[in-house]
Amino acid sequence: MEVAGIKFAPLNVPLERRLQTFTAFCFMLFLVTGGILGWVIWFALIYYSEWLRYPMLLYGAWILYDKDAGELGGRRWPWVRNWTCWKYYRDYFPAKLIKIADLSPEKNYLLACFPHGVLCTGAFCAFGNDYGGFSQLFPGVESHILTLAQHFITPFIREFSLSIGSLPASATCMKYILTSFKGKALALMVGGAQEAFFTKPGQYQIYLLKRKGFVRIALQTGTSLVPVITFNEPELYDQITKPEGSWFKKTQEFVKNMTGIAPVIFVGRGIFQYSYGIVPHRKPLYVVVGKPIDVDKVEAPTQEQVDELHAKFIESLNNLFESEKHKYIENADKIHLIIK
Repeated sequence: MEVAGIKFAPLNVPLERRLQTFTAFCFMLFLVTGGILGWVIWFALIYYSEWLRYPMLLYGAWILYDKDAGELGGRRWPWVRNWTCWKYYRDYFPAKLIKIADLSPEKNYLLACFPHGVLCTGAFCAFGNDYGGFSQLFPGVESHILTLAQHFITPFIREFSLSIGSLPASATCMKYILTSFKGKALALMVGGAQEAFFTKPGQYQIYLLKRKGFVRIALQTGTSLVPVITFNEPELYDQITKPEGSWFKKTQEFVKNMTGIAPVIFVGRGIFQYSYGIVPHRKPLYVVVGKPIDVDKVEAPTQEQVDELHAKFIESLNNLFESEKHKYIENADKIHLIIK
């Protein structure tokens, strides 16, 4: 039914689908507002609540004391990774993890994931909880999503981030994990916030040509690189864009540089209508984990070695996209990976 240009959902939608939509709405609201709300709630409790003031101050002291927990491997909590809400979230799209080759539990892997999209939805479904099927497809290998370091000092949000197995996307953290453990798979959104600006339906544009730090870390630690592509990630949201040089674009770049977060103005759907909102569109996501690129350890790699491995990774990523795209996206012949 459509009223005033707004397309509403039918009344007879099954309860299961309603629960999936509600879960997607709640999680997206949490992702968008959680960082700010964490600080607001913490300060408000200190200022306005006499009986919670001192516990919150103690909690602040604990955050300072425990600020390096993520860098040292985190505190993964299986109970949180197995919340039923993640099943509803996965089934909303639905999201499916697909394996091209095995990963050995005797080695470590750096999963270089593309495209970032607005909120890395496919990567979270696949690697951020235990309903994605990673442990079943790759037994003995433990997945961790790498995310912004500020999440690990933000009140309340840090506890959630640690519990789902997230780790800071820092060189220090990656090197420590990749040299201290076996059977680890670190999922890194290489394009980061910059790539979020490229998100448009029907467009697979990624930011990779200047991103070589992950390649250097792979060489320094002897970690295999694995290309990962989430097909249909760009279809989840559209976004409002303005030309380069406009005040709007300059403001976005300023906020991104200051916070590390891409302030994209994205457009999805609502809970009861399909025209606008923060809920992602219901599109099937296919997270394809490619074949590992074995890397020999070089403690002090030269720029030539970094460039050579980087070029090899780009070739592998592009080959994965071209070989798999016809299985998962529409108009595949007209769509190619655009690497910037």
